[in-house]
Amino acid sequence: MASAVTTAFSRTAQRSKLSSFFLHPRKPQHTANYKSCSGINTNDALTSFYDMLQMKPSPQISSFNKLMGAVAKTKNYQDVIFMYHRVVEASLVPNSFTLHILLNCYCNLKRVDLGFGVMGGIFKRGYSPDIVTFSTLINGLSMEDKIGDAVVLFNKIIGMGFHPDITAWATLIKGLCRSGNAEVALRLYREAGKSNGRSDLRLKPNLKFYTVLIHGLCKEGLLDKGKQLFLEMKGRGIMPDLVTYGGLIHGLCEGGEWEEAKRFFIEMVDQGIRPDVILFNILIQALCKCGKTDEASGLLNLMIQRGEEPDSFIYSTLMNGLCMENRIEDAKDLFALMEAKGCKRDVVCYNVLINGYCKCQKLEEAMRLFKEMVRDGCKPNVITFNTFLTGLFQVGKVEDASALFANMELYEVTPNFSTYSILLDGYFNNNCFAQAIELFNTLEISGFDLNIETYNCVLDGLCKAGKLNLAIELFERLLEKGSVPTVVTYSIMIYGFFKNNCHAEAMELFHNLERSGFVLDIEDYNRFFNGLCKAGKLELASELFEKLFEKGLVPTVFTYNIMISGFCKNGKMEKACNLFSEMEREGCAPNLVTFNTLMQGFCSCNDAPKVIELLQKMAERNICPDAHTLSLVIDILSKDANYSEYLSLIPVFSTQGSLKG
Repeated sequence: MASAVTTAFSRTAQRSKLSSFFLHPRKPQHTANYKSCSGINTNDALTSFYDMLQMKPSPQISSFNKLMGAVAKTKNYQDVIFMYHRVVEASLVPNSFTLHILLNCYCNLKRVDLGFGVMGGIFKRGYSPDIVTFSTLINGLSMEDKIGDAVVLFNKIIGMGFHPDITAWATLIKGLCRSGNAEVALRLYREAGKSNGRSDLRLKPNLKFYTVLIHGLCKEGLLDKGKQLFLEMKGRGIMPDLVTYGGLIHGLCEGGEWEEAKRFFIEMVDQGIRPDVILFNILIQALCKCGKTDEASGLLNLMIQRGEEPDSFIYSTLMNGLCMENRIEDAKDLFALMEAKGCKRDVVCYNVLINGYCKCQKLEEAMRLFKEMVRDGCKPNVITFNTFLTGLFQVGKVEDASALFANMELYEVTPNFSTYSILLDGYFNNNCFAQAIELFNTLEISGFDLNIETYNCVLDGLCKAGKLNLAIELFERLLEKGSVPTVVTYSIMIYGFFKNNCHAEAMELFHNLERSGFVLDIEDYNRFFNGLCKAGKLELASELFEKLFEKGLVPTVFTYNIMISGFCKNGKMEKACNLFSEMEREGCAPNLVTFNTLMQGFCSCNDAPKVIELLQKMAERNICPDAHTLSLVIDILSKDANYSEYLSLIPVFSTQGSLKG
């Protein structure tokens, strides 16, 4: 077993405020019952401890151990350490139990080095460490992310003849899972099950053990192995509890396996296990991410019917999901329900709804909500202002945005990097070049520690405004200051060069980027393709695109959409169609954007049959048209004399948004 474990994975802290009691002692008001310390609070334990130190003769060390143990259970480890030192100063001799309490405190404070010092004291005083001693040290090593040392120690204790109990095994497995080594933990568990014929080492897992390992596997995305272990546990007659189900369901939700998560949730409820707020939270969040807000709303209603009280986070999550689907009125109703159910609406809830209004360009409603928020005593934060600023700039209300920014000080809200980036981006996008440069210069002069994202924002604004020389000057100044440009910085400059017909400079910068050691992913190349296509450099974009597979990169639907859009805008419909066929051949499913882009291209050359053909392909793939699709179809058919013939060829879509009833 020792070899199996080996192969599985290659000064005193400051006193807390409670300890100040010992520096300024006071007369105890009562005498505690030293025989039973269960449920005693820390202050009472410290008072009793001081009282005992004054007694003549002193009580036995076991009495002090009870008080120290009681304080340790409250996780006030600093106070326990100080109590230990007072015991030693009082010439009392610590016993094995005292030292184990001290050892546990050091390990929980992530000072396992001092914990090993205590173990040395255990040996020196003639006591023998037991499996609990070593389990505590293994836990301490795991908490400090020294999982390799924890495995080595586990191996050594087996070599010393100790028989690890389920607690020792669970401690090691928990440490492995916590450090992202759940698969190693699973392999170790399988090896322990064999135990090479030694019945004294054979692991007999319990519910806690299985729960830890299932959680670890699911957290690392090893969902199939997590499910297999879950079924194995049930097969052994060990029934899962809420925590076990919660870990499995959370993992399935994170992995996008909502149907499986729902199945286990129903199974859990059928077995009489009552879901708590945390589990409902996980499920509602997962449903909103999948766009299943109706199911999420149903789950919220179920939660309320079962007597659970949703917290503000659950309401905020569902409200955000509704806003993402432009269901702002439903989000507003949910916001009102919070008040009716007595749930305090915090700044996050207000920010979600304000953001929803801003995205729908209902800025008056957003401002009304802002005033209500302040009136109700909920203080706005920097996210509130950043949301408003974004909304105002999007509708071109630059003066209102500037005034709102000036008012942040009145609400004692300090702007952050995002605030300044929003302002700079907003000024540039609204052609307020002078204001953007003035703000940037003010930030530099004031010594504000600008991050690379802020510089990227200014560089992007300068390039889009055609101020390439200023962008080059700022880029060079950035390098002189020792700031490290990101891939985004380079892509902005490359796009700026292309836009200003400096092709040689653009390609030189791109090749420098490739040689600089940056590991470029497909998202980085997407930005380059976007810049090249917008600059009309389709040949260069195509050349780079063809080399993606050589670099081990797989184009995503976004990559194909960028390239197809570039071809369509330049009237190269044959190449766009060839790329469309290639993406399907390579297993990359086109989405609504792909079809709309191609339709736009065919509309530009008045090719109605191709538009109808694309609609039919959409129906075959269950891709539902949107308002833009409808607009394109109406536009092309209204220009064609044979529109009635084409109308009969338009397919019927099975879901909402169909073009033909």
